[in-house]
Amino acid sequence: MNALPAIMIEPAVRAALLEDLGRAGDVTSAAVVPAAATARCQLVAREVGVVAGLDFARMAFALSDPGIEFSAHMEDGARLVPGQVIADIAGNARAVLTAERVALNYLGHLSGIAAATRGIADAIAHTKARITCTRKTTPGLRFAEKYAVRMGGGANHRFGLDDAILIKDNHIALCGGVGAALRAARAAAGHLVKIEIEVDTLPQLAEALPERPDAVLLDNMAPATLREAVAMIAGRAIAEASGRINAETAPAIAETGVDLLSAGWLTHSAKVLDIGLDF
Repeated sequence: MNALPAIMIEPAVRAALLEDLGRAGDVTSAAVVPAAATARCQLVAREVGVVAGLDFARMAFALSDPGIEFSAHMEDGARLVPGQVIADIAGNARAVLTAERVALNYLGHLSGIAAATRGIADAIAHTKARITCTRKTTPGLRFAEKYAVRMGGGANHRFGLDDAILIKDNHIALCGGVGAALRAARAAAGHLVKIEIEVDTLPQLAEALPERPDAVLLDNMAPATLREAVAMIAGRAIAEASGRINAETAPAIAETGVDLLSAGWLTHSAKVLDIGLDF
């Protein structure tokens, strides 16, 4: 899988380090660690998961001190077991300590997202469906969190409001109905802009299909209803299911024949993966 370019990673990591360094820098390390002291340490997994964010961790140490050596033993997307060494780090001890928390914050957060995504991807691997994320992301970190979803075997939904037209329930309420919303969208969309509409009921779906949406978001439908919806769509549009999707519920939803399962919690509520820095 393609790594993110450094030009995208550096500003986010730099901002996190500046936030941590505050107005006086790392006063603890400066006070108690000799300036010339060196250290060797390892990033170690504390639990089962999937690693993501290695380049963010590498960047944190490099910005703290370009002389720090960071040797990764795997690539993002690799599965982890407790006790597994992820990377070796060596360099100035003060600089290592200064970068430690920012490196672990990014690595734990993104690995947690990747692990959560992988859990659902594995649960639905026997179907054609794919797990995808949403725009429910941490402000400023969408690019990183969506990257972590990809590292976990998931797909990305739109990155922003300008990626595609996604007509939600509030749009429908303000514009006079499903059909009216789709007709307005079709008239405004450029030739490369996809159109998706959210529906809550089968009657809404029946109203949407004659307007030829590219995708239909089937929101909070039970598996039996999803099966009916997929039969109605009959391959004329991408079928996306959302609502209460996790590793336990995902198989039954995917088995209805939908193309995508979308889950906002992957990026806004995934548990941080426990990764430590051992000296």
